[in-house]
Amino acid sequence: MTLSNLDPIGLVSPIEWCSQTFVFAQLEVSQNLPQRLLTDVSLQKIFRAIITVAIAYGSSLTVQSLTNWISERVPRRFRLLIKQSLPFWKGLILIVTIFYLLNLFLNLSQANLLALTGTLAVALGFAFKDYVSSIIAGVVALFEAPYRVGDRIQIEDHYGEVIGYGLRGIRLQTPDDNTVTIPHNKTWTEAVSNANSGQLEAQVATDFYFDHNVDVEQVIRILYQAAYSSKYTQLNLPIVVVMQEQIWGTQFKLRSYPMDARDEFVYKTDLIRRSKQAFALHNLAYPKLSSVFQGESNLTY
Repeated sequence: MTLSNLDPIGLVSPIEWCSQTFVFAQLEVSQNLPQRLLTDVSLQKIFRAIITVAIAYGSSLTVQSLTNWISERVPRRFRLLIKQSLPFWKGLILIVTIFYLLNLFLNLSQANLLALTGTLAVALGFAFKDYVSSIIAGVVALFEAPYRVGDRIQIEDHYGEVIGYGLRGIRLQTPDDNTVTIPHNKTWTEAVSNANSGQLEAQVATDFYFDHNVDVEQVIRILYQAAYSSKYTQLNLPIVVVMQEQIWGTQFKLRSYPMDARDEFVYKTDLIRRSKQAFALHNLAYPKLSSVFQGESNLTY
């Protein structure tokens, strides 16, 4: 302390005294916080905490297994509705478990709770920012619903069905039967393409290619017949054939819906098989390779 901080009678100035008092009070609160916050830890409390964690883990596995079991045995229109309730039940189990453990080991008075919240916010913000970002994104996704369990989505190069909704991320089952885990915070920076958005049906687009001189009306009739005759087609939804001219030939796209989105690739295979049988029967001409190569050569020069 310098002489400039003293008033004419040798006392500390009021502003300096207040600032020093505030600093000392902060130090005293931070030093006494662990003592005021923690309760007495005993073997009984530790044992109860272990039992609680084990029950929560078992309950989470049981809820997931039971949800999947029920969803596969109810009428098909209720399957996605039951699966989409899984994140809610798992979140409820997690919240109850955390609240019980905090109440077991901490003295959660109003003042202590505010001090603990501020400390955790700073610590988590620096040490686990990516993890916390994924958790927050997962909570936001529960309300905005860019994806739900049972949806068929694409994030970056990964496409598949959402089979799990966790605290940090989701699990996708790809058409090749691989399981891909994607953090929720990808939704902050990456586009999410959702094929069915909670519905059973998802549009399937099947491409066909023919020579420029093909009989267009006949091709369109065959594609419509293939879609209407397939056992997978949802007839209550529109079936549309669109076409586009390319340099190498004419492209036809059959847009239709299977009754269940999980039959997407089986349905597409069935459409192609039926269509090709009819194309072969009518001897419809496909694009010629020489025409394709000639078109690429003209583009180059």
